[in-house]
Amino acid sequence: IANTIERYQRRVKEIGINNKRDDDSQQARSETSGLTKKIEQLEISKRKLVGEGIDVCSIEELQQLENQLERGLTRIRAKKYQLLRGEIEKLKEEGRNLIKENKELKQKWRGMGAIVASSSSTLSSSEVNIDDNDTTMEVETGLFIGPPETRQSKKIPPQN
Repeated sequence: IANTIERYQRRVKEIGINNKRDDDSQQARSETSGLTKKIEQLEISKRKLVGEGIDVCSIEELQQLENQLERGLTRIRAKKYQLLRGEIEKLKEEGRNLIKENKELKQKWRGMGAIVASSSSTLSSSEVNIDDNDTTMEVETGLFIGPPETRQSKKIPPQN
């Protein structure tokens, strides 16, 4: 009798496990079926959004598609303008930094012009003229080209 009860209990467990497997398998099949239908619907929707398969659409469906596309286009444009504004701000900041660096270099250049003027025996401080708006430096030299009657000072452009 004990052996029979034991065999019965094992058989009940096996049947329970098999039923659970069948339930899990059935649930997986139904989930797979639902996902397959969802994928098909998404593919149809995608085709409609790109203008394929709209021959059978009603006016209401076409209006909904148009509204959906307009909303998407609005979001895309907003993102594009946001990125462009960020790029513009970045370039403006870079421009401000370059202007600042340019001013610093001009001040350094003016300082070097004064040093050259004070250290050179042939140049006096009045012979070196640096114009704020001009990038040339006027220097009076003892070098002349041509006959003595056409003696003029030469403008020497700054070295880059």
